[in-house]
Amino acid sequence: MIEWISTNLPDVYRIGWEGTNSWSDAFSATIYMTGWSFVIGGILGLAMGLFLVLTGPNGVLSNRFGFKVLDIFTSIVRAIPFIILLAILKGFTYAIVGTNLGKTAALIPLSAATFAFYARQVQVVFSEMDKGVIEAAQASGATLWDIIKIYLSEGLPELIRVSTVTLISLIGETAMAGAIGAGGLGYIAIYYGYNRSATDVTIVATLCILILVFVIQFIGDFLTKKLSHK
Repeated sequence: MIEWISTNLPDVYRIGWEGTNSWSDAFSATIYMTGWSFVIGGILGLAMGLFLVLTGPNGVLSNRFGFKVLDIFTSIVRAIPFIILLAILKGFTYAIVGTNLGKTAALIPLSAATFAFYARQVQVVFSEMDKGVIEAAQASGATLWDIIKIYLSEGLPELIRVSTVTLISLIGETAMAGAIGAGGLGYIAIYYGYNRSATDVTIVATLCILILVFVIQFIGDFLTKKLSHK
């Protein structure tokens, strides 16, 4: 197998499996950036999406001014192209992690982009829930925390679905994170493949990204269907 790769895919073989910007390093960098950015941005996005619903019209904490502030802030962050977000958050990134380069530095702008995107997805999920369930809970004297738990439990299948969409979108953004030396499969495809006219590298890197996307999609669809038929 190794001999076949070295003969038919020489540029792929030349990158190697060990060391910086090798195939194993690219895999781990992509998974590292995707995973941690989703955890950080996902938690913030879940909280923001929840508060957008709670403070919105007919929400249990309905507050027109508070909702407007949160809504505008989310819309602004969501509207900024990711490559520009990298530049805007340069100073903040340096203050947090002490550098503007590398996969850890990329977590800040990636988390910010995930936060805004996921917040909107969560807002839609909770807004489309059956209002009768929430009204019944309020009528029975449920506390705010009880209502939050109802939102989370009732919306869980849809939350998993939008989480899947967010993760897939995030994998695409890790490719752009290569602009600050973050590495990853996208960086391999662009720098070692496209820029050096090494078509075999571009194809293999793209196939690796597709495999990651299909795995995430499969797991997400499986969990969504399983929880939807409880």
